[in-house]
Amino acid sequence: MTRLSVNINKVATLRNARGGDVPNLLQVALDCERFGAQGITVHPRPDERHIRYQDVRDLAPRLTTEFNIEGNPTPQFLELVYEVQPTQVTLVPDAPDALTSNAGWSVEPHFDFLCQVISNLKHRGIRSSIFVGTEPDNIRWAARTGTDRIELYTEPYAATYPNDPALAVADYIEAAELARQLGLGINAGHDLSLDNLTYLCQSLPQLDEVSIGHALISEALYLGLEETIRRYRQCLI
Repeated sequence: MTRLSVNINKVATLRNARGGDVPNLLQVALDCERFGAQGITVHPRPDERHIRYQDVRDLAPRLTTEFNIEGNPTPQFLELVYEVQPTQVTLVPDAPDALTSNAGWSVEPHFDFLCQVISNLKHRGIRSSIFVGTEPDNIRWAARTGTDRIELYTEPYAATYPNDPALAVADYIEAAELARQLGLGINAGHDLSLDNLTYLCQSLPQLDEVSIGHALISEALYLGLEETIRRYRQCLI
């Protein structure tokens, strides 16, 4: 079964809009776990406009499911993940001012750098995942780095899905099959929602994990957090 990791960045965005501690990020994370989430994802950025570095430190000792920290592996980011020792680190090539993650790694030009980062994560017992698109040669380069998993960037799938689901998923099926042949675990994330998740998971039985934040938190405004997580879990069966 594909596991659900809930990205709580948007909860932090709401908190930061007014200052203070409402909503309480730690309590939301613990409630997500209690409601059935199998992991918690955060993506701290250098300007801390949503998740703050201290949030990561506060969450790490309290979570009981998998903790996934996403981010560009800058020295500051790596110091943080070495300190808190999450289950997984997802390496994302974000520019400091990126509104959201909008592309995966082009692995070959960054190969030596990624190899060193992944080696350091492995030495500390932290699972690594590289955020990539579906291009086959790029996935082959990712496998050569020694990474444990890749995370497939699913915005193109989500954009095409309403008009042509089969076309939307075709490249992802090929990418997932190749990744499995290369011994990689497979995660997916970006713009996944209750509308498009079931079809993706049915088409990609190899998926280990999906990380979902924006749509899930938005849908919870109408459905409630517990019911929303229940529905996402149903999509993954």
